[in-house]
Amino acid sequence: MAYVVNGEDLGTDEQGFLLAPDYRDAVVRAIASAEGIALTEKLGSDSNFAAARRAAGQQALSNGSANLESDPNFSYLRDQYREHGHTPNFRNMLKDLGEVLPGCDSKSLYALFPTGPAKQGAKVAGLPQPLGKGGY
Repeated sequence: MAYVVNGEDLGTDEQGFLLAPDYRDAVVRAIASAEGIALTEKLGSDSNFAAARRAAGQQALSNGSANLESDPNFSYLRDQYREHGHTPNFRNMLKDLGEVLPGCDSKSLYALFPTGPAKQGAKVAGLPQPLGKGGY
C-alpha cells in the first residue's frame, strides 16, 4: 500500500507503515483516510476521532486548516519516536496521554484508533511500524 501526497509517492512496508517518518499534515490526512478515520471538527459527528475527543473532553480536528502537528495524540507519538527511536507500547501511551488529556482512557483511545492505539496511532501519525513486543 502506497500513499500519494502532493504528487509524491511515500514508501511503505507491506502493512502500510511509512518507511521513514513524515510529519506533514497532508500525510496524516492521507493515512487517516486510508484507515477509515475521519478527522472532523463536528463534535456531534459519528467519527471515531470525534467520539474519542469528546470522551477526552477535547475538540476534534478539522479536515481543512487545522494544525495536526499540535494534536496531543500525534505530537506525543512523534516526540516519543524522536526521543527514543520508537513509539511507546499501549500501556505507556495510555499513562502518558492520560496526564495530558484528562479523561483519556483505553476506551477513548480505541474509539480513536480501533485497530490498536499504539500501532494504528503511529501509522496515522506518519511514523514507521512500531517495534512491538520485546523491542522496548
